[in-house]
Amino acid sequence: MESPRTRALQAAVELLGTEGLRSLTHARVDDRAGLPKGSASNYFRSRAALLSGVVDWLAEADRQAAGPAFRPATAAEFVDVMCGLFDLITRVNRVRTTARLILFLEGSHDPVLREALSRGHAALKAGVTEALASLGVADPAVAAQTVAAVSEGLILHRIARYDDDDPRPVFELIARAVIPGAG
Repeated sequence: MESPRTRALQAAVELLGTEGLRSLTHARVDDRAGLPKGSASNYFRSRAALLSGVVDWLAEADRQAAGPAFRPATAAEFVDVMCGLFDLITRVNRVRTTARLILFLEGSHDPVLREALSRGHAALKAGVTEALASLGVADPAVAAQTVAAVSEGLILHRIARYDDDDPRPVFELIARAVIPGAG
């Protein structure tokens, strides 16, 4: 069974991802999580603390989901892994991803939240950089930045516009452009 703190964070993500930022209150988190009144505010004293807690929880969930799986040995495996992660992010974890996009927008004018979001992004980008380096990419940091930017655009389109285009051709193009011998 999940801890009350984890249940509060899961409920906060669900509220953000299904009803938007205005729905996120400590009382609604308690209600959604089935926790006694005041529980969420006990763990997260302010709305800002709750938002930062959600960002950190999402980043940890992402690391656990992608960490061991992101070790492609070939360009084809890279494309397969990217497509699998994209499907996980935009279909299986659609509510989480919607919540994350809402937090990105909120972070545009909240420096504390922006810092928390940046930590999660940096950790994921570091994993992509490492994987691309192992595939012999000449400039893995720039290639990872490219993968991140393109992926974020594809994710935004899938979530916000319900764009159901296949991402495989895009990831194949990136692989051909940056991974030696992928062409």
